[in-house]
Amino acid sequence: MRNKIFMYLFLFALLLIFYQYMNEKKIYESQEARIEKLEAKIQTELDSIDSLQNQVRDLNYFTLLGNDNAMTYLEKMGYEAADVEAMVSDQIYDFNLTKGNNPLVPFDGMNGDMKINKLKFLNHKWIQADFTDGQYWGEMILEYYFNEKKELALTPIASLLYPN
Repeated sequence: MRNKIFMYLFLFALLLIFYQYMNEKKIYESQEARIEKLEAKIQTELDSIDSLQNQVRDLNYFTLLGNDNAMTYLEKMGYEAADVEAMVSDQIYDFNLTKGNNPLVPFDGMNGDMKINKLKFLNHKWIQADFTDGQYWGEMILEYYFNEKKELALTPIASLLYPN
């Protein structure tokens, strides 16, 4: 009788161990599949980040702060590129505060005064600007430079007004 009890206990223990093994194996495989899925998702996200970084690098190619040659040119003159951007932007936007059209915009406003909205510094010489009177929109290229007296000079080079 005692042998039969030990045999049944042994078989019960064996069944319990087999059940635990199968259950743990199932959990392990499930976690491995989840880990693989998350690793694939991470790789997809990293690829997206690389793609976006390449796009940002391409977009920053034609900017003052993304152009080493332009920054070197300004540094040789004794200026920091970020300071030049801020100084030139402030002066251009200050022209918006004057009564009437911004003097840099070569078009008269038909629905109000023409004001410059946005600026993009292309390099150490040129700026692309967007302007509007609220209804009509246009863009222009401005040249900026510092004369012998270290004064900022702004000159409109080309402009266009979009048809309404």
